[in-house]
Amino acid sequence: MDPFLQIMNDAKQAEEILDSILGKLGFSYQIEHEDSEEGAVLQIRTEQGKYLIGRSGDRLDDIQYLVNRILQKKNPDAERVRVDCEDYRVEQEQKLCETVLEAAEKVKATGKPVRLKPLNAYYRRIAHNAVVDDPEIETTSPGGNDRMKRITLRLAGS
Repeated sequence: MDPFLQIMNDAKQAEEILDSILGKLGFSYQIEHEDSEEGAVLQIRTEQGKYLIGRSGDRLDDIQYLVNRILQKKNPDAERVRVDCEDYRVEQEQKLCETVLEAAEKVKATGKPVRLKPLNAYYRRIAHNAVVDDPEIETTSPGGNDRMKRITLRLAGS
């Protein structure tokens, strides 16, 4: 099968899985399929978003995890799908980039390293990429298998 068609098929299956989950939970919603650089995004539109997002996006993470686990069970080669609600993740990513850029400016001004709050792998990648084009700043992430890690920003070469 054509890889593009397979990705579209996976996204359609993921949408059906999400629709089933939300329907069983009794929410009133619409699901929009969007494409991004990272792949398919299922955007939930609802007036009950705060209940789906949860505290700091934890419920949204759980829903996304469930959708992807069920999808992977049906098709082990399926691409991961992101689940968002009312653009919550987009807003969080923008805030994170702003925070990282502010931290980079603080590092430049003081010369002292700055450690960010603990982040999961996805958000760490966003943080690293926010300053990747700044030759004065380097970012490091500790090793290990911890899910949440703190990135350190410091002057390049220090």
